[in-house]
Amino acid sequence: MSENDEVKSLLFGDENELSDGRSWYVIHCYSGYENKVRHSIEQRIDSMGMQGQIFDVVVPTEEEIEIKDGKRRTVERRVFPGYILVQMILSEESWYVVRNTPGVTGFVGMGNTPTPLRPDEVNRIMSRMEAEAPKVKFDFQVGEKVRIGTGPFKDFVGSVQEIDVDRAKVRVLVSFFGRETPVELDFLHVEKV
Repeated sequence: MSENDEVKSLLFGDENELSDGRSWYVIHCYSGYENKVRHSIEQRIDSMGMQGQIFDVVVPTEEEIEIKDGKRRTVERRVFPGYILVQMILSEESWYVVRNTPGVTGFVGMGNTPTPLRPDEVNRIMSRMEAEAPKVKFDFQVGEKVRIGTGPFKDFVGSVQEIDVDRAKVRVLVSFFGRETPVELDFLHVEKV
């Protein structure tokens, strides 16, 4: 079984489960309250006995490496701030439970009826969440002045010539003995001046 088939199996179950009507829906909530709303929905599922109709609640996130002041830390960022995915069988009861959860402002869809996500849309979102390498976030751009924090060029100031996001490297032009010299450094070793 390929990795893609495993994801489909996890999301949509086997052929027998496809006929039970479960689909993924997008709900809108207040930005910054996604985890609180997810927790509230999960509590309502348990307290109202909706485990047979509402199956999963997901806040789409991805890991990102943030570099600030020469320090690297991994943070979890929301892919779609203000939105949550819910896998459920759409019925009056399940729709009522989710839409009347505190913090939920509504379902995404046409008119008054929620529109389910297509399987390819769900696969794209889930695979983005499970990406192996976290994205690197940095606070400098090509042409900006940066200070080198470590190594033989410590405390030298230079201008960013090139940024290689895939390798988390930056090429900085440093004035060395009266000549502009390119130096390749890790994102972690430079900071914005």
